[in-house]
Amino acid sequence: MNIVVLAGGTSSERAISIVTGTKVCEALRKKGHMAVLADVFAGVEEPDWENPFPSDYKLEEAVAYIESWNDKIENLSKSRREFLGPHILELCKRADIVFLALHGANGEDGKIQAAFDLFGVRYTGTGAMGSAMAMNKGITKQIFSSGGIPMPQGIMLWRGESSCKLADYGMDFPVVVKPCCGGSSVGVSIAQRQSDYEKALAEAFTWEDEVVVEDYIQGREFSVGVIENEALPIIEIAPLKGFYDYKNKYEPGATVETCPADLPAEKTREMQEYAKKGHRLLALEAYSRLDFIMHEDGRIYCLEANTLPGMTPTSLMPQEAAAIGMSFPELCEKLIQTSMKKYQTKTGENS
Repeated sequence: MNIVVLAGGTSSERAISIVTGTKVCEALRKKGHMAVLADVFAGVEEPDWENPFPSDYKLEEAVAYIESWNDKIENLSKSRREFLGPHILELCKRADIVFLALHGANGEDGKIQAAFDLFGVRYTGTGAMGSAMAMNKGITKQIFSSGGIPMPQGIMLWRGESSCKLADYGMDFPVVVKPCCGGSSVGVSIAQRQSDYEKALAEAFTWEDEVVVEDYIQGREFSVGVIENEALPIIEIAPLKGFYDYKNKYEPGATVETCPADLPAEKTREMQEYAKKGHRLLALEAYSRLDFIMHEDGRIYCLEANTLPGMTPTSLMPQEAAAIGMSFPELCEKLIQTSMKKYQTKTGENS
């Protein structure tokens, strides 16, 4: 298949997206696909339109080109109105499918998905509506809570309209403060006292105008991937220091990850059922990954849903797939085939 692996972008997770895209493109080419890597915002240099998906593709040159834009993206995003970079839309139109290796805003929030739907471009993962709902932690909280999936108690705050006193909302310390639509734990803080809370709010509001404040749950952290409404083995995430923040997610050796997680059978089933139910409640398609925390007393709480989870060989979902004997290239292939099914269902295609 001719595949565009779309990465980069303008979000706070740009660097991680480039790593995901690089590894996915490499894996898909190992599986025999004519995959090319492109930066959704910076675009690509003029392709050879007679052969835009070459067999002798030089991935390292594509990565170098994308990374050469890293220091320019912030200023460029302020001066340019159009999000899609040069040649991106035409290249994606010519692909059999686009593998979305994007993370965060303008990639995981439904905007790209909606645009591609209008232009008839096939892509991996869930559609625009599910992406938008899952990206917004406040909406996810409302949907999950009403659907019977336990979540930490919390509130939504808006810039300029919120009180700095937790007591005004019937809450007490400790609390977690996080941007409503952020990812990779960027801007997330745990506040133990008033001074921490004020700093945490200021930090979160530097990223977005909406912030979630919720009860801090002391316990063990887990993640569960879902592919085609089936749950993968659970992975436990145990940071050596602090909580599972950006540093602990991406610094080698900072976190111990165990898959399958050491859990009683009934807790494994309960968490996997919550993951599958959450996937359905948010109208997600193809695949997702849901994060959980289990209190010391055994109560399970869902924290959030990820519609485009990290996809490097050491990311959480690939580790879960490896636990059932699925290699990283096989997982990438599986996500492509799974995503293609949604177009077959909608249009009756056989391709």
